[in-house]
Amino acid sequence: MSAQTSPAEKGLNPGLMCQESYACSGTDEAVFECDECCSLQCLRCEEELHRQERLRNHERIRLRPGHIPYCDPCKGPNGHLPSVRQRAAVRCQTCKINLCLECQKRTHSGGSKRRHPVTVYHVTKVQELLEEEEMDEETKRKKMTEKVVSFLLVDENEEIQVTNEEDFIRKLDCKPDQHLKVVSIFGNTGDGKSHTLNHTFFYGREVFKTSPAQESCTVGVWAAYDPVHKVAVIDTEGLLGATVNLSQRTRLLLKVLAISDLVIYRTHADRLHNDLFKFLGDASEAYLKHFTKELKATTARCGLDVPLSTLGPAVIIFHETVHTQLLGSDHPSEVPEKLIQDRFRKLGRFPEAFSSIHYKGTRTYNPPTDFSGLRRALEQQLENNTTRSPRHPGVIFKALKALSDRFSGEIPDDQMAHSSFFPDEYFTCSSLCLSCGAGCKNSMNHGKEGVPHEAKSRCSYSHQYDNRVYTCKACYERGKEVSVVPKTSASTDSPWMGLAKYAWSGYVIECPNCGVVYRSRQYWFGNQDPVDTVVRTEIVHVWPGTDGFLKDNNNAAQRLLDGMNFMAQSVSELSLGPTKAVTSWLTDQIAPAYWKPNSQILSCSKCATSFKDNDTKHHCRACGEGFCDGCSSKTRPVPERGWGPAPVRVCDNCYEARNFQLDVTEAQADDEGGTLIARKVGEAVQNTLGAVVTAIDIPLGLVKDAARPAYWVPDHEILHCHNCRKEFSIKLSKHHCRACGQGFCDECSHDRRAVPSRGWDHPVRVCFNCNKKPGDL
Repeated sequence: MSAQTSPAEKGLNPGLMCQESYACSGTDEAVFECDECCSLQCLRCEEELHRQERLRNHERIRLRPGHIPYCDPCKGPNGHLPSVRQRAAVRCQTCKINLCLECQKRTHSGGSKRRHPVTVYHVTKVQELLEEEEMDEETKRKKMTEKVVSFLLVDENEEIQVTNEEDFIRKLDCKPDQHLKVVSIFGNTGDGKSHTLNHTFFYGREVFKTSPAQESCTVGVWAAYDPVHKVAVIDTEGLLGATVNLSQRTRLLLKVLAISDLVIYRTHADRLHNDLFKFLGDASEAYLKHFTKELKATTARCGLDVPLSTLGPAVIIFHETVHTQLLGSDHPSEVPEKLIQDRFRKLGRFPEAFSSIHYKGTRTYNPPTDFSGLRRALEQQLENNTTRSPRHPGVIFKALKALSDRFSGEIPDDQMAHSSFFPDEYFTCSSLCLSCGAGCKNSMNHGKEGVPHEAKSRCSYSHQYDNRVYTCKACYERGKEVSVVPKTSASTDSPWMGLAKYAWSGYVIECPNCGVVYRSRQYWFGNQDPVDTVVRTEIVHVWPGTDGFLKDNNNAAQRLLDGMNFMAQSVSELSLGPTKAVTSWLTDQIAPAYWKPNSQILSCSKCATSFKDNDTKHHCRACGEGFCDGCSSKTRPVPERGWGPAPVRVCDNCYEARNFQLDVTEAQADDEGGTLIARKVGEAVQNTLGAVVTAIDIPLGLVKDAARPAYWVPDHEILHCHNCRKEFSIKLSKHHCRACGQGFCDECSHDRRAVPSRGWDHPVRVCFNCNKKPGDL
């Protein structure tokens, strides 16, 4: 603030001498007036005094010709603060204050003060003209605010009461291209927040409603536009009031704080209470945890012209006392802001989100309250554009709308946390894991952006939900994490072949990269658990309304029913195609090691007759080659191959060589022993495959419920189509979507798609909605 005084400036106010006597002993001419020091100061004293940390931000003005300072304790007629402060007539040298004539009579007309020496200020014509100019300026500003009215911006249920940007600008009554900042006020109910805004910005006019009644006069969030300072002024509900929906109303305060550039915390307590520090500390923590990320996302999502600052607003603590001294008065060496930081630290609160915290106090000996110091502090902060710049009113509305859309919804009473003003439950998803009870850590309404539920802690296994998922171990070791699910058949198998393999070899685990990595009954004995060999396990959370992993894809019974419908339509095809395919595959699965696989036998090994689809292939039990029936009709014992003393089928060549013993090693005999057991059982099983046809005679309705997969809605609960809402009757059949499990009419579920996540690797019935989903189902 200070600068060298030019020679021309000397002698402009020859009667005004320095009133500090700090560096000059009171002999130098006054050059500056410091309103907060309440004194006129020479160049040397002004520079030395305001070099101190606690005085550095004092507001000083350079004296002009004929300058007369303001009256320090001045009150207008009837004790009210006048719109224009009175100029001093004298200065008391003992009290070191400037007094107008009225204040001199009121305070120095009796007692010992009557003898205090005074210096008289001489009012000149120049000074009279300056006062008239200042009065004209104040009158002009006051007239600018005469038509300002406030409006309800957000109600107590967090519902925005303006429809769009244009409506917001119209109610503010400002120009659409006007750049402005936002000033909001917080504090306990009854501390005079609305009154403070009316006197600080609108010269005492009741723009924001005030009331002497016990009930709170401000419900929800109200806004008005100050054309003098070009700011949107926001009034909020008081804290600690007896209101319903307390959690939602408290959350609303943080939304207002997030869009503000400057926050006033108004307190009328003689001593600063802990709730002030807890509120600001909790607000800072919640802002950094939940709002910083959302404000960045809002910038990108809404295409805002001006990036929203992720650093919070500046805070001014406006402290009015009556009986106690202001903060720092008893510690002249310490600035109030440092004492405030110490209080935060003692309470374990850290207001890191706010760009700055300032203290402005006023002591009211006799009403009304002096708001001039607060006004000057506000003007000084509004001029600072380092952290927050003025922006279009449309940007302010978009930010408030985005925050309201994200952080909305009811907060259950059992989630209220009284240890914090802004607990995480106010801003995070309310879903709880059905298995372990852990809460989702993501923001509210994250599902709208396609973000899945997440929890901070690991889940515990629950038999009810079977929430264990598998990942391929080989892919994991190569740096990839690929989920796999147990299912009835591999994706490369036809429906009938897959069903036959499931009946014989159990469920299969198939990796998209590695193929089939496991079958549960691949061997007759000694099958290892997949966890020990090919997969890794992970316990996952079970969230309400989602089917996440749903790895239980045991739908073999329903697949069999679907196959029965197919068989009923084509019995002849059933008896030839599927049966032969199943028999051929089963033969290979249980064949001894020396047998030639059916897939490689294209013609008879003796007569070279080519096999057709319906021809039967026979293996010689001695040599293992494939023959037609005519070239392998003879039988004889083959004990050297493990078939025992009973005669078995052999080819003509091996029958003629029956007197020669085959050279079979002991290792081969041991290896073939286990497979021969399987083959003997298998030959009996093959003879029963035709019995499947008789299942057609069983009414499907009797077994349908038993065959229903676990995720299907039971038939008795399906009363109407899940899509078109048509009521089911005898003429309107129910159909299950293989993806979501809901019931639909044929018209709403005629599409066919593979649903690998449910174990349906071939096209099956899906509903209209699931068919529209991109990617694999």
